[in-house]
Amino acid sequence: MPSTDHPKAPRRLRLWPPAAWLRAAFAFALVFGCALLGASAGELAAPPPPPPPPANAEVGPEPEATPVAPDSPRAAMRSFVELCRAGNYAEAARYLDVPPRANGAELAQKLKAVLDRHLWLEVETLSPSPQGDTQDNLGAGVEQLGKIPTRTGAQPVRLVRRTTADGVRWIFSRATVERVDEWYAQLEDRWLRDHLPPALLRPGPRELLWWQWLALPVLALAGWLVGAVLSYLIRALLRRVVARTDSTLDDVLIGGARGPFTFAAALLVITTALPWLGLYLPADEFLDKVLRAGVFVAVFWFALRTIDAVGGRLLADPATRDNPAARSLVPLMGRIAKVSIVIIGVIAVLSELGYPVASLIAGLGIGGVALALAAQKTVENLFGSVAIGIDRPFRVGDFVKVDALLGTVESIGLRSTRIRTLDRTIVTIPNGKLADLQIESYTARDRIRLSCVLGLQRDTSPEQLRAIVEECERALREHPKIWPDDIVVRFIGVGPSSLDVEVMAWFQTTDFGEFRALRQAMLITFLQIIDMAGSRLAYPTQTLHVAPRGEDHPQPEAAAAGGSANGKRAPRRAPSAEAPPSR
Repeated sequence: MPSTDHPKAPRRLRLWPPAAWLRAAFAFALVFGCALLGASAGELAAPPPPPPPPANAEVGPEPEATPVAPDSPRAAMRSFVELCRAGNYAEAARYLDVPPRANGAELAQKLKAVLDRHLWLEVETLSPSPQGDTQDNLGAGVEQLGKIPTRTGAQPVRLVRRTTADGVRWIFSRATVERVDEWYAQLEDRWLRDHLPPALLRPGPRELLWWQWLALPVLALAGWLVGAVLSYLIRALLRRVVARTDSTLDDVLIGGARGPFTFAAALLVITTALPWLGLYLPADEFLDKVLRAGVFVAVFWFALRTIDAVGGRLLADPATRDNPAARSLVPLMGRIAKVSIVIIGVIAVLSELGYPVASLIAGLGIGGVALALAAQKTVENLFGSVAIGIDRPFRVGDFVKVDALLGTVESIGLRSTRIRTLDRTIVTIPNGKLADLQIESYTARDRIRLSCVLGLQRDTSPEQLRAIVEECERALREHPKIWPDDIVVRFIGVGPSSLDVEVMAWFQTTDFGEFRALRQAMLITFLQIIDMAGSRLAYPTQTLHVAPRGEDHPQPEAAAAGGSANGKRAPRRAPSAEAPPSR
């Protein structure tokens, strides 16, 4: 039986905690609320101004809007729609050519339902003239609104100009009214319309009927429950696929994707069930925008969970645990990435819901430029810390050389790095500048070099010199801490006062304190070898040769004064006639 602690162990289906349900409800409420606000803002927004006329165009008086005549098709249909929306179908029946012994109020209600379903009536597109549209080739006094699809073909919906007891007005033709019952019988939601209270059949915000507004939360809850089951099945299938991999990141991603997967599956279920509500065209367009915005929410939600999973994986990496700067940098970069994702997601959702986001994007761009200019040094140091965290030229506790500075790294921050020098002082270097400097790390050495020159006395014989070289090399090769592949003990030349023997080898240690002890022992061994060979270490000497006194040679005092002081020979003086040279 596999252990439940193993990252690949199967997980059991668990109920969501209350916080998860609250987050889900908040996501739905956020999308629908933003959609409502966006729609309201779109309705209240003023239309864009017309483009300016060309420079060479003559500026004349603006054309006046065509007045709407009270006996025009537009005025008649506006009154009919307003009466139906208010539930006053008896008054709305005055705009129908009702056959004898027919219920006008019932026909008006059914006709409004048919028009809303198949022919959404845009009142402002109708003619404001009393004569109607004279260019439609239908004759005077006839206006066609559109056609209703039926099993036998499309049938027209027409208005006619009639003289009634209230005066001349446009009403639905007798042929149109006689087909209302047939059209109404073909509606998918006819049963609901026949059995629901009239108050629930009235349109609410966004042309959603009130019963549809009440059905939406129930549909959302059912979609969420079905989506949770679908999400569990999909994630179970993905777990079986990723169980074959060695990485644990995919397991964390699948575990964190429970919420986004459930939300996306719920949106899919709701999209599939929406046609059952029988939405009108504006309501269908509105909910379509909401569902597309919900898809953006699911995608960016999953992106946030991915950032959390990747950040947790990086923090659990041994390389990050050993680097304090990386431990501080990973959460910071994660927060920056989350803020960026949230900003992009909000802009995408608002754009999908109809908000004008061009000015918002321009404002963010200007604000970003201003912020970048104000925080130039901070951003430079931040990227410097990123470069140090990626390249990792040193760690905390390393002994390094930065240019001419020697010291131990005490801390690596997001802005600067602190180094304690050999004088026990603290030097703070900004990371942006530190990333451009030459850094030499002594702690990173795999072995430490021993290098010295043994200066032997000039009177050392060749046999003694050869014995000293061989014994020193043998002593190095027999040492257990010496790297055996590269040992150099060679006579390199005659110095001013010594015979020089070069010694170079590498101790297999990274502890400088241990290296000091090993170097001391090895140098003492070299002294013993030199003493046993009968030689000595040379020390700087200078020999002064004094020439015999004679007439051809300078006086000893002059030679000593001229040659011993600065190493130059004193100039010869001519003998004096008064004083003959002494012997």
